[in-house]
Amino acid sequence: MVDAVSRELLDLGIRPAEAGEFTKRAFENGKLDLVEVEGLGDLISAETEMQRRLAIEHTSGGLSAVYAGWADRLTRARALIEAELDFADEEDIPGSVSDQVWDDVERLKADIKTQLEATQHGAFVRNGFRVVISGPPNAGKSSLLNALAKRDVAIVTEIAGTTRDILEVDLNLEGFLVRLVDTAGLRETEDIVEQEGVRRARSAIETADLILALIPIDSDAEWNQTSVAAPVLKVGTKADLLTAPSIGYDLVISSKDGSGISALIDAITSEVRKRWNGIAAIGPGRLRHVQHLKHTSFFLEEALSGTQLDLRAESLRLAGECLGRITGRVDPDDMLGVIFSEFCIGK
Repeated sequence: MVDAVSRELLDLGIRPAEAGEFTKRAFENGKLDLVEVEGLGDLISAETEMQRRLAIEHTSGGLSAVYAGWADRLTRARALIEAELDFADEEDIPGSVSDQVWDDVERLKADIKTQLEATQHGAFVRNGFRVVISGPPNAGKSSLLNALAKRDVAIVTEIAGTTRDILEVDLNLEGFLVRLVDTAGLRETEDIVEQEGVRRARSAIETADLILALIPIDSDAEWNQTSVAAPVLKVGTKADLLTAPSIGYDLVISSKDGSGISALIDAITSEVRKRWNGIAAIGPGRLRHVQHLKHTSFFLEEALSGTQLDLRAESLRLAGECLGRITGRVDPDDMLGVIFSEFCIGK
């Protein structure tokens, strides 16, 4: 039946819609901007509650409103400066109006800096909060991965160096996507394949949002990766062998009998919450926005540090263009509207 109707429609000259065509038409007709379009795409692919909430915020125009507010402030700043440059002989133009705008430009630059940090730190909601499980061989890394995943993901043996590659498992913790990363044991080795595994493990540590440094309680191993940027939780493993109080660990667990696993999950969730609470009120954007925000900030700084008013005005114009590229709307006529609405030029 469906095929028959489709054939009849094709005979009438009606064609199937292309991928994303309705959304594209909505953008071209001003119904959605690029930020809202991206939010719609994120909503379609959302797997967790927090991904859905963030996508809805973007689709409903929350982040677009932030960018639009900044664009309005920048447009007004440009309008006042252009008014002084072009209409200085008009009696309706107050003297040195440009002096009024620089304080707000400074505040705008600070707001953009905050948004930049939020966007860079907030990528974990969309891409997953990366928790890297690290430590020496036979520390119980793969056993912990299996325990957290509640299934056999990694091969577990008593042979040191069993894990040679990166293994990843996605968890949904309180609506957040958490990506567990199992790595090869950190040690010096002559085995070429294991050397590559260790290299990949160190690379994973560098990109982690949180590191679980596993140390067997029955060994004298230590965590000695001192140059990492992510928070580190020192986790004593094989707690089922514990015969005395543990010292020097943030948590003690046993993948064998499950003790401490719930506390570890709570600790991971707490770290995710800390990251979210620091950015939730701002509404993190996409990494695409970062490039344009950085360029906007650069031109704002150029305008603030300049000495010639015409060159400073040009820097503000370039900043406005960069900001407009985020939403996909750059309309120079907005500036003229502000000029003629605030001053009685050409009366």
